[in-house]
Amino acid sequence: LGYEVTDAGNVHVAPAESLPQTNPRARYLPQIAEASEELARMVEQSLDEEALPVVLGGDHSIAIGSVAGMASYYRKRNKRIGLIWLDAHTDINTPETTPSGNIHGMPLAVLLGHGARELTQVAGFAPKVLPEHVAVIGARSVDPGEREMIRSLGVRVFTMSELDERGLSSVIEEAVDLASRNTAGIHVTMDMDFIDPFYAPGVGTPERGGATYRESHLAMEKIAESGAVLSVELTEVNPVYDTINQTAQLGVELILSALGKKIM
Repeated sequence: LGYEVTDAGNVHVAPAESLPQTNPRARYLPQIAEASEELARMVEQSLDEEALPVVLGGDHSIAIGSVAGMASYYRKRNKRIGLIWLDAHTDINTPETTPSGNIHGMPLAVLLGHGARELTQVAGFAPKVLPEHVAVIGARSVDPGEREMIRSLGVRVFTMSELDERGLSSVIEEAVDLASRNTAGIHVTMDMDFIDPFYAPGVGTPERGGATYRESHLAMEKIAESGAVLSVELTEVNPVYDTINQTAQLGVELILSALGKKIM
């Protein structure tokens, strides 16, 4: 593709098993907040160096840091960013609504300014994105508290049912239009559980009925075609649950599609 790639290094996070459990409504909050601040700085620095950030995770809580870094950079230039969130889940719980206490179920709420202050104030401001600039694609598991938040904020969620009825191309076109309208461009974040576990088994919270191998590539290809991509993020590749590196390999392919690779 002609890109020059620089590895900016890893964000160090201690293994969960070694950490004290202090808040059952927002597990490992101090450590995730600290890692998010570090990631935000790294992402913003890469933009200062005129690079296109590609962030690899890790659970979807990493989006708190990556989007914070993107939003901070463009905020200093009086611009906002759009967000396309490809995921089986809407990730818009708060400590008050969460059934699990897992922060990886909260990042979208945090980025919209709702949740623990330690997270909403990463990079020193909130919100990072506005509801009208967010498109969630592929949802098929939504908690009751999340439904209420989605309705109250007016976030556009394209469920898998809507993808089935309309077709993926139509949905992606609307999502790109929504996320790019009146913004500097789009941060694309894909949780690998957006894809059906038949094709991507190596995820922490699989949900049947997801995108196929080709649909996932088409989604990234069409987003890339828009010319509005500012940064790319891939999350929830869990080698513990993977089968002969199947999910990780697909993740690599999808990043290439998001960066403009086509069949011809």
